[in-house]
Amino acid sequence: MTGFAATAALALASALALGTTPVTADTPDPLARYHHQHLAWRSCVLGPDDDTGKDLEKAGAQCADVTVPLDYDDPGGRTITVAVSRIRATDTAHRVGALLLNSGGPGGQTLGDPPWVREAMKDTGERYDVVGVDPRFVGRSTPLDCHWPTGSQFRSPGPDRAGFDRSTAFAEELARDCRKYEGDVLPYATTRNTARDMDVIRAALGERRISYLGYSYGSYLGEVYATMFPKRTDRVVLDGVIDPDRYNPRLLRGAESANRHALRDWAAWAAARDTTYGLGRGRDAVLAVVDRVQAAAGRAPLRVGGYRVDESVAPMVVFNGLSQDNDAAYGDFAAAVRDLRDAADGRTVVPSPWLADSLGFLLTGSESEYGSVQTSILCGDVGAPRDPETYWRDVQRARTQDPLFGPVTNDIGPCAFWDAPRERPTTIRDDLPALLVNATGDPRTTYQGAQAVRRAWPGSRLVTLSGADQHAVFGVYGSDCADTTVNAYLATGRLPATDVTCNASPH
Repeated sequence: MTGFAATAALALASALALGTTPVTADTPDPLARYHHQHLAWRSCVLGPDDDTGKDLEKAGAQCADVTVPLDYDDPGGRTITVAVSRIRATDTAHRVGALLLNSGGPGGQTLGDPPWVREAMKDTGERYDVVGVDPRFVGRSTPLDCHWPTGSQFRSPGPDRAGFDRSTAFAEELARDCRKYEGDVLPYATTRNTARDMDVIRAALGERRISYLGYSYGSYLGEVYATMFPKRTDRVVLDGVIDPDRYNPRLLRGAESANRHALRDWAAWAAARDTTYGLGRGRDAVLAVVDRVQAAAGRAPLRVGGYRVDESVAPMVVFNGLSQDNDAAYGDFAAAVRDLRDAADGRTVVPSPWLADSLGFLLTGSESEYGSVQTSILCGDVGAPRDPETYWRDVQRARTQDPLFGPVTNDIGPCAFWDAPRERPTTIRDDLPALLVNATGDPRTTYQGAQAVRRAWPGSRLVTLSGADQHAVFGVYGSDCADTTVNAYLATGRLPATDVTCNASPH
């Protein structure tokens, strides 16, 4: 997932960024016990049903737990653990170092990513220790769970004030649950603390500097780490780039146009396959089906298997269906729209696999941990407006431009009812020689964000995937041009002489 911002004092040295006394030759390192800890590497498999662990073991990875302080202002106090996985370099004669990964969210588990990233890196991967990390409070890393009835804070407020008021009550309930179940750790669920954990991991791995590959929110985490620890980065790739000036709890605002564009492109694809999906023979006919589903859900909840899909959820199904530009993802979404249309027509529906998963995520607590930690980090990083009327006015204005996506991207969320952040957000550094990657039609981290970071960082280079409505490119989309450019940079440490444009693959 992903949007994102920042406004505070730039930490000029890593010691200052830790919120502790600066470390000099005459003062002890307050984090020495963490920086010099011994990591006990072991099998990643936790049990017979642990598919992630099995995939890691098959790829030759091992796992370890890194101990970090809960509160970096009190390094002698309570500790938590952060789980890491590692596939070691095989070309030790030309080893570059460790490549740390973050797949976004916030709240995304990255522990299982080294095998597919290592494969995407091809021969270059042989020169790196590829390291996956479940960030603090995520997955295997002292997980945070507010016991929500949903995996996502995001909803549509529907077409009227009554729907907005229900959305407001729902957001307040989610915030109350987090204070009830996880109030003691919420102040420490922040990007700045995740960046501090990364630097402890760096030291525990015995590395002077680390390379980094971050997707979506992971690009913002990389921006923060490179700012807080300016001498600790080697080669940095940010894919699905977040403009730090736009990072805040209302991260979806401004993405309406990109999502509408992605929806139209998908509708054209579905229309060309009317014999398979039966949604209409033209793009406008397919879009009319989407509108009809939304209208029907607004009149009465649609019965889809054991789920009831109302006006707050139906738009989220559409929104969640638009992030990957490939035939498989498009087909999954087309089958879901067909199911919703059939439900709107009063037919008995057994949801297709993607729709069942999407509704389970939105309407049950099966993935409560994901939404809990995602929201906790967003709210813990940057404060949000408190007055519900601010959101209502924004929803009404946005609705006139896009009645489907505008209310979703401007709706109120739990951060309106959250405690104020413990720290000021990071003022991101002026420049970094990083490789930026973004698709022109990315509906989550829009292309304008990547362009803004490119302008702010003249030492960087931008790889553009032109003509794709794709969120995350390297190793995900299948662009030889983009993948080759990223791997060349990781192999040599040299950025391209100029920005690079790659063309999207035709459907």
